[in-house]
Amino acid sequence: MDDTDGRTAPEREHNGTGVRSVRRALDILGLLSEDQPVITLREITEATELPKTTVLRLIQTLEECGLLVSDPNGYTAGPGLWRWAYLTRSQWEIPLETRKVMRELADRLGETVNLFVTRGIQRVCVAHEESPHPLRHVVDVGDEQPLWAGASSKILLQGASETQRRRVALASPHGEAHADRLREWSEEAARHGYAVSSSEWDEGLTAVAVPITGRSGTVIASLSLSGPSQRFPYEAIERFATALGEAARLISDQGFSHPLSPIR
Repeated sequence: MDDTDGRTAPEREHNGTGVRSVRRALDILGLLSEDQPVITLREITEATELPKTTVLRLIQTLEECGLLVSDPNGYTAGPGLWRWAYLTRSQWEIPLETRKVMRELADRLGETVNLFVTRGIQRVCVAHEESPHPLRHVVDVGDEQPLWAGASSKILLQGASETQRRRVALASPHGEAHADRLREWSEEAARHGYAVSSSEWDEGLTAVAVPITGRSGTVIASLSLSGPSQRFPYEAIERFATALGEAARLISDQGFSHPLSPIR
């Protein structure tokens, strides 16, 4: 049944967006955050732009599954999510040794250190250690960014197929022709051993990234240093890249692996 008007309709969307009711339920759960641990019915209705009756049915289902619970001020995360959270933590948590390497690097160089892996045509942050400066670049674990720009993207696209680069390019504001630029960027990064970007993704942000490799030498992740461009003068780039490279080799030697990037 279609949730908006009661008429019979195919449950699965035909535009590649998946099962509509599942996506709607997940959209509701996605409204919860550290800054907003409780959401009201009105906030859900306004954010999803769904009829109130539809929202109530979705909420009831989420409550029955233990994914939402009623709160005096609205709805909050249910105990059913704890099992998933525990499973996710056990699968996604970065080894302590890797985090120590990243923390030492952030303290020594004074900028935010991020670790990205590829997920489809996106890159996802799986670990980060923030800069000690008040003005710093912030990327949260789990954040996704496009592969069509940024130093880490140039690293992660090394060895990518023409099909993959084309998909990334088509998702960019530059169109299919951007695939050639992506190939040039990744080849240049492979030659130099590191990649640099400035204001490609965030205005005023500069990043330096190096590869983390698996046992076969294949790139499975990128280790990057990022911050305000004024703190990344040209003469410091090579020094940053050298320090990142040493840290990446240490992480690789520790046997870094991740569910999104199987050891190769």
